[in-house]
Amino acid sequence: MSLRNKRREGETDPFYDMLFNILIAFVFCFIIALLAMNPKAKKEGDIPAKAEFIITVSWPDMNPNDLDTYVQDPAGAMTWFRQREAGLMHLDRDDRGLAGDTINVNGKEVVNPLNQEVVTIRGFAPGEYTVNVQYYESKNSEPVEATVSVVKVNPKAEISYYGTVKLERKSDERTAVRFTVDAEGIVSNINTLPKSLAPQS
Repeated sequence: MSLRNKRREGETDPFYDMLFNILIAFVFCFIIALLAMNPKAKKEGDIPAKAEFIITVSWPDMNPNDLDTYVQDPAGAMTWFRQREAGLMHLDRDDRGLAGDTINVNGKEVVNPLNQEVVTIRGFAPGEYTVNVQYYESKNSEPVEATVSVVKVNPKAEISYYGTVKLERKSDERTAVRFTVDAEGIVSNINTLPKSLAPQS
């Protein structure tokens, strides 16, 4: 037997050492990947991000005036531009007419013509909801007509309400719709009885 093939007792081949180290590194990376993919445990009281209702208030494209949306839930909590989250409600978009609608893309100014505010309701709190629209700021002193929709999105999209309100001048406030939701998410008692929500200045 040549000296090259002789090994002392207990001596290991460096190639096997390298393979063993690679295997350990692979297992370690696999465990890290599993931990990264494992979703965090839900905390008690967490609200799912999906929406149950989407309330949309729109007014004519390129209209410079600022309308605001107020939504009050059955417990009296209210979401608006100064309180973007309240209860299960969230103001996803606060539109201020043409203010803030211009962005710079590759050195060119691009204007977003869309005027739209969106409020999502992310669960079923039984009781009455009220949706109001206020003419917050006027740039041209002209009346503005707003379109309001309430869409129940689960298990499929279903229009619960669609209508319009006309606001004649700055500070005007109109109740667009009031509706009742039960514990199962069934909508009833849809009406437009006036109810003021906007804080009085």
